[in-house]
Amino acid sequence: MSASAAAGVKMVAARPCISASQGMLASRAAVSRIETTARFASCPKICCSRPLSSKRAGYVVRAMSGESTPQGLPIDLRGKRAFIAGVADDNGYGWAIAKALAAAGAEILVGTWVPALNIFETSLRRGKFDESRKLPDGSLMDIVKVYPLDAVYDCPEDVPEDVKLNKRYAGSSNWTVKEVAETVKNDFGSIDILVHSLANGPEVTKPLLETSRRGYLAAISASSYSYVSLLQHFLPIMNPGGASISLTYIASERAIPGYGGGMSSAKAALESDTRVLAFEAGQKGKIRVNTISAGPLGSRAAKAIGFIEKMIEYSYVNAPLQKELLADEVGNTAAFLVSPLASAITGSTVYVDNGLNTMGLAVDSPTITS
Repeated sequence: MSASAAAGVKMVAARPCISASQGMLASRAAVSRIETTARFASCPKICCSRPLSSKRAGYVVRAMSGESTPQGLPIDLRGKRAFIAGVADDNGYGWAIAKALAAAGAEILVGTWVPALNIFETSLRRGKFDESRKLPDGSLMDIVKVYPLDAVYDCPEDVPEDVKLNKRYAGSSNWTVKEVAETVKNDFGSIDILVHSLANGPEVTKPLLETSRRGYLAAISASSYSYVSLLQHFLPIMNPGGASISLTYIASERAIPGYGGGMSSAKAALESDTRVLAFEAGQKGKIRVNTISAGPLGSRAAKAIGFIEKMIEYSYVNAPLQKELLADEVGNTAAFLVSPLASAITGSTVYVDNGLNTMGLAVDSPTITS
């Protein structure tokens, strides 16, 4: 047998699988019979996928070329249940994450900001989102249940009287974080995946030097502490081995003029909390916690900044990968991070921004272009 043929040989034994290094020793005699001149890199693979059918050293030797069907490495979330907090339309990262998890087989529950609940549910019911609900297999993403949620409030006692009486909250109940977690527990018993896709800074257009204490703390409350609260209340109903993710932005570590009102501070807090929560949730509930630092997207929420289109253009021109950043790319990363494929990843900030975070110089700067 030639050396090239030896590289395409697979050895199969009907006994427990052994690692490549162990197999090298265990099968030295068998390997020498096949090709005494074969190099280390072309040694046969050993697995236990077939019963014995050879009398020689207990192994079956067969050619792999043309006989085996290539198998991918699937993200399989079948049997998993996900709660995605912060889905109110079909053009944000929260929606993209929900779709990716659904495509991988997960059952989808969403939490929608109370004032946006009626419009969102009506749009779903009337089929307005049907086109964007389409999954790779042609089916439509099924949102099993939509929960009213305002993650700024932990429990009913925290809700101010003016909010309780606000007509935009009329007709909804049990929408504080504690109440939603309890309702999900009553409805389904447990979840496996928790996604935080929430952010709000009432003074986001103001420079930090002009931001009020109230505006600054409101940004921290809605954009970072809300994640702590969600995990605090959902952790007791999360199955061991589950995972949680949030969404952050490069303004946490770089100065982004115009991204104000304390939002940069809120994102920095979110990333710091991710590391601490990864330790605490990992120790307490065997839950992994990560955050995705996504590039700019022209979503409805992002337009509140006032210059999102310029941010997208800047990213396109200056990132190592000069292409449009798609929401689906963030969704796919989220699906990976909550899957068993990422079982050893926790406490990490994962960048999905076409590499913009690596740049220290704007290549479209007039100084450079001239």
